[in-house]
Amino acid sequence: MLDESDLAYIREHLGFWERLNDGERRTIEGSIAKARFPRGAILRGKDAECLGVLLVRSGELRAYIQGDDGREVTLYRLGAGEVCVLSASCALDAITFDILIDALEDTEVYRINLGAFERLARQNVWVENFSYKSAIERFSDVMWAVEQLVFMRFDKRLAIFLLDESIKSKAPEVKATHEEIAKLVGSAREVVSRMLKSFETQGIVSLGRGTIKVIDREALKRIAQ
Repeated sequence: MLDESDLAYIREHLGFWERLNDGERRTIEGSIAKARFPRGAILRGKDAECLGVLLVRSGELRAYIQGDDGREVTLYRLGAGEVCVLSASCALDAITFDILIDALEDTEVYRINLGAFERLARQNVWVENFSYKSAIERFSDVMWAVEQLVFMRFDKRLAIFLLDESIKSKAPEVKATHEEIAKLVGSAREVVSRMLKSFETQGIVSLGRGTIKVIDREALKRIAQ
């Protein structure tokens, strides 16, 4: 059951809210459910039904694709206040892109019912525009992920990842296993381990159990350039 703080958060983060009439607002409010997922939970796997539109309240989600060999490529990540419409791609005729979604940490989301959102997107151009604008923004993230995989050396990709994560956490430590990093940068765990060991040998990082401490930030920046 949603309380007033939930509804206030939803209204604030759905960009089309002010463009809805009273009936449409009641439709949205009546079709949203709150859900909690523990770290590692799979929200959407292969051949799963559409989730509907997701709004993250807390935590972090990862959208990715998976090859037949099991290798995963992270496309983008979603934090608090961000909306994922690609989780409802089957409701949008022009989007055929299919993704998998899991929780990188304990995460709380609001989930807009697929049928209700689809109806609103058909009848309200502001909802439709919001859907496509959000999808385009995510495709920009997807293209950046593809560019990294295709055109960047792996040491540069890993350096960018470590810098970004340390900035995000506002600390020199990056708390992640080699397996988790491999999923996020689209590589194999063995490759990640070798490169991190090389960075450690050069005095750039220090490796611990489930933690990488950035020692020489400037050296990482030079690799990332």
